[in-house]
Order: sequence, then structure tokens, then C-alpha cells
Amino acid sequence: MAKIDGEYEPGSWKWVNDQVELYERTGGKEGNTLLNTGMPIIVVTTRGAKSGKVRKFGLMRVEHNGEYALVASKGGDPKHPAWYANINAHPGEVLIQDGPEPFAVDVREISGDEKAQWWERSVAAYPPYAEYQTKTSRAIPVFVAKRKA
Repeated sequence: MAKIDGEYEPGSWKWVNDQVELYERTGGKEGNTLLNTGMPIIVVTTRGAKSGKVRKFGLMRVEHNGEYALVASKGGDPKHPAWYANINAHPGEVLIQDGPEPFAVDVREISGDEKAQWWERSVAAYPPYAEYQTKTSRAIPVFVAKRKA
């Protein structure tokens, strides 16, 4: 099983931490949707940019041909989510769990036509992303994650 070594530090939102714990404990059989929406999520593990500690969070599941979009929306907040800095600081230490076991991924931030295509897929999977973009002046970053060979 893929893992990132080090001390785990839960995030500041208890409901997210509880969901991650339930998802991991049940191998993705429970806690696999966003609250009561029925929309599927994945669990992403990174290393903290400043702390160096292991961080985990749920993101909407946007998958296409075995690759995943990681959308740094933060609900349309003016600032990027903390995990955006984590991935930029430690791009070689990112795991995705979409089912029973986490797996290591290579990630890259995308732009241009590729981003437009993934943005369309992301909004199709989770329509609120479109609203989030209208709430902020920043361009919401999108990463593509691909399972490491």
C-alpha cells in the first residue's frame, strides 16, 4: 500500500477529518460522497508545505481515463486552499484513494485548452465549481493526477 511517511496532522475542519477517517477505515465503502449530495469524493494525501506533516482531505471525484482532476476551488474563496501550496512544495508526495487502497500519483498543474477540457469535466462532475469561479477573481487552479508507473 502506498503511503507518505511522517506524522499525520488533521486539518481544521472536523467534518472533513471525520470523513477521511471513515473513508480510509472502510476502504472507501463509507464516507465516499460529499455530505448528503450523493456526489463521489476521493481522498488526497499530501505533505504540508510548511509543517512537513502528512495532510489528508476529500476532493470531488473527477476522473477520466484513469486520471484525476484536483480542483483548487476552496468554494470560490479569494485564496487558494492550503493543499495547493502542499502539492507545489512536494509534488512527488501525493496519494489518491479512490476505493480500497491509496496509490501514488504524478501531478501537474494544467492550463490552456487542457485546463478548459478538464474544467468542463469538473463542472459536469460537480456543478458548483462554475459558481465558485464567479465568486472569485483568481483563476481556480486545476492539477491532473496520474497513477505512477
